[in-house]
Amino acid sequence: MTINRRHLLQALAAAPVAAATLPAAANASAQASAIASAPSAFHRFKIGEATVTALLDGHLPLGTQLIPDFDADKASSALKGTLYQFKDSSLQVPVNGYLVEHGGTYTLVDTGGTPQMSPALGGLHSALAAAGVTPEQISTVVMTHLHPDHTGGLLLPDGSAAFANAELVVSEVEWGFWHDDAILAGVPKGSQGFFHAARMSVAPYKDRLKLIKGEAEAAPGLTAVPLPGHTPGHTGFMLDGGSESLLIWGDLVHMTALQFTYPDWTITFDTDAQQTATTRRQMMDRAVVDNLLVTGMHLDFPGLGQVKRAGEGYRYQAAPWQFGQ
Repeated sequence: MTINRRHLLQALAAAPVAAATLPAAANASAQASAIASAPSAFHRFKIGEATVTALLDGHLPLGTQLIPDFDADKASSALKGTLYQFKDSSLQVPVNGYLVEHGGTYTLVDTGGTPQMSPALGGLHSALAAAGVTPEQISTVVMTHLHPDHTGGLLLPDGSAAFANAELVVSEVEWGFWHDDAILAGVPKGSQGFFHAARMSVAPYKDRLKLIKGEAEAAPGLTAVPLPGHTPGHTGFMLDGGSESLLIWGDLVHMTALQFTYPDWTITFDTDAQQTATTRRQMMDRAVVDNLLVTGMHLDFPGLGQVKRAGEGYRYQAAPWQFGQ
């Protein structure tokens, strides 16, 4: 596995500062309160023969200090005429997961975070319950990458697997990155917790683990689309619903309000900023040319829409809600 260690160390050196900007549940009672107030928001839509349920896990504040190339005037220009606004120098960013029912089987794409990471996270399981699906019904959990706002829902409070019957599907590159002891030893100690958290979250699934390479089939109707940059093995998934398709692009975009207008703007959590920006532009170009439906873990909930060109950048066109699904 080829890793650009300079970019890796730069990103992870900034990660402790970035992590400090995320509010943490102060104690057990605060965590319990956060769980009790977790959202139960979901929205179903059809993609051909498949049914997709968007599950809202919660939201995170993404501060301007996490954007290396942040320019206040450019940001104001992007937000002008919209309802987006900064609060305490932060944008509120949703955290989504997606349940795919295809051919009678359930696949979950990412699992959200936990209230220990932020009091406003941890709602995916309640959203899943509100949608009428139990964890036991899910046969496959596929991961876009192993950051904690995507892996938090893999575990129950006692550390056991939340999805007792599910196979876990992860990119081989992504798995190798987080389980490489040499890489772990070389990153700043303040960032090593990201590695420990990634390993802990997937440990109960090691006896039912599927590692995939390239554009492999991840689950029925879902084909992996490598989207490196945010992490080395960051992966999207193309859903083939027969008459329609949908690209679930993971963390290709974190800030709907800014990164369509300025696709080269990255965040400190991107392992390789240059590769992230290149991957984003390539995939947005493909989405425009192929008129793709797209969704992502940080697009405005429910996160279904299309990419359109706008000057030197792009714009996001949200799809109308499909009522009655």
